[in-house]
Amino acid sequence: MLGIAAGHGGGAPVSAVALHTPLGEEVLSLCAGDRVTLSGLVYTARDEAHLMMEERGIPFDPRGAAIYHCGPIIIDGRVVAAGPTTSARMNNLSGFLLDKGVRALVGKGGMGEKVRCQLRGRAVYLAFTGGCAALAASCMKHRGVYYDELGMAEAVWVLEFDKVPLVVGIDSKGNDIFNDVSSKAKLQFSLLFK
Repeated sequence: MLGIAAGHGGGAPVSAVALHTPLGEEVLSLCAGDRVTLSGLVYTARDEAHLMMEERGIPFDPRGAAIYHCGPIIIDGRVVAAGPTTSARMNNLSGFLLDKGVRALVGKGGMGEKVRCQLRGRAVYLAFTGGCAALAASCMKHRGVYYDELGMAEAVWVLEFDKVPLVVGIDSKGNDIFNDVSSKAKLQFSLLFK
């Protein structure tokens, strides 16, 4: 997939950092804006899955895990579409997973201040471009499912990622590309419309 990603500020191309689950302390050295590829087993979880795992327990080893905010379409054991869902919906639901050792949250649109604080010193948020569900699926294989009684969109799917291209949206130091863009946009807006 992506072997080279554009560098910061339009400079020379920079290789994407290759990550493989289970993740360890290597994620702590990543910086907001870094390009990465993610391979290995990843677990999907949307709202209902978070609530179920909090109530019944996490059905996989969370240490070093990556949680993908996604409700994939899986037909006959094949991942057909697997684009990210809006991560902010999980702002109040992610803390217990991070407390158990999850090292990466993956989704779109960023997350709130609460999660930014919960990530500090232990995990990162990886951003995936929305609107690319079929393309995303081409880098993923179905490996299992937990809580399938929740239905296709809400079950916890075990997906094997193969060099899925992502961007560090929030690093373990609290730097947040979404917050930075919002602040810059507000400043520009205020200058334009005094």
